[in-house]
Amino acid sequence: MPDRRHVFLGVTAVVAVAVMAAAHEVMLPFILAAVIAYVLTPLVAVAERRRLPRPVAVLLVYAVVLGSMGGFVRGVAPRIALEFRNLRGELPALAEEARVTWVPAITERLRVLGFAPTPPPVDATPEPASTSAFVAHAQPDGSLAIDVGTGVAVTETKTGWLVEPVHEKKGEPFDPNRLLAEAVGKSFAYAQENSLEIARAVRDLIVGVSRVVFVFFITLMLAAYMMLTRERIMGFFRSLVRPSRRPSFDELLVRMDKGLSGVVRGQLVICGINGVLSAVGFAIVGLKYWPVMALLAAILSLVPIFGSIASAVPAVAIGLTQGLGTATFVLFWIVGIHQLEANVLNPKIMGDSAKIHPVLVIFALLVGEHFFHVVGALLAVPVMSIAQSVFLHVRAVTNKDDPELAKESESAA
Repeated sequence: MPDRRHVFLGVTAVVAVAVMAAAHEVMLPFILAAVIAYVLTPLVAVAERRRLPRPVAVLLVYAVVLGSMGGFVRGVAPRIALEFRNLRGELPALAEEARVTWVPAITERLRVLGFAPTPPPVDATPEPASTSAFVAHAQPDGSLAIDVGTGVAVTETKTGWLVEPVHEKKGEPFDPNRLLAEAVGKSFAYAQENSLEIARAVRDLIVGVSRVVFVFFITLMLAAYMMLTRERIMGFFRSLVRPSRRPSFDELLVRMDKGLSGVVRGQLVICGINGVLSAVGFAIVGLKYWPVMALLAAILSLVPIFGSIASAVPAVAIGLTQGLGTATFVLFWIVGIHQLEANVLNPKIMGDSAKIHPVLVIFALLVGEHFFHVVGALLAVPVMSIAQSVFLHVRAVTNKDDPELAKESESAA
């Protein structure tokens, strides 16, 4: 029979999980504060070894880190803003180039491969319409009555009636130029007819930015409290374990720290290196908007595997607008950076204790993104690291009675 201590701890754990599940929408600041406290605690410890009081050390670390980030943003923000304005100004030209150059080239390649029909001859005349779209009739009162025939579609909108031609889809050849033109036209029509919804979206954006600023300061405050009282927090969790099992609990904490230090702190270092190397390569080849592309590569590197792929697509696409050679150089440069990251940086910076099988990484990313979207994708790998550390620790403790299994567990860990 379980004793009252186990029952109490079990019921408390269930209640705590239920409360966190019910309040999951407000848990994000606490999770982010825990991550920030974990990342900055080594810097606070270094300042404390200089005989600074802990509150002063926390404030000093905040001042240095936030000041460095602010200085970096202040230095690069004008250039980033200029590049964004240039990119926004060239988007119509890029879209036109895609319509005139890229889409016909893709269509021609599909035609060669047999996936697209052969275009009609230049001197071919279109067949006349079998029926008229509109027929006007004079009314006795002098007005005109217009009958709508076949070949058009009438759709009611908020401002009136929208009359559009209907293309016969049976036997209609695949025409990427027409599809692109229709998509662009419908996008502009939607923007014109739904200006109120767009204004509401802008309002929601402003509200969202205000909430982000509020959550940011709350998160910094929570992280400061966690760093100031870290011994009390760890002491509370150690008090939940029997005294005879506390050495094993301490071993688990050490194992988790080794894994998380590689996944969290190591990944941040690798993101910075990735951004610097991307900026160097993009600047060498003269890639347009290379500061924006390098910043995007650094940010998306926070998400393993998928972030690298996502950051490569826009850089290579912009390289194609400057020529095939530029796009090829950008692609090979990105591949080289990630080869360096996988074979040199990850083993040296993250260490062996942070190694997670790629299949588990992809699984964690998909599950995290599915249930918690972007935040879930960012926190998926750290959570998987904690789960892996707990599993390896439990297996090592369970196999202690068997020397051979214990030796295998230590080598695997």
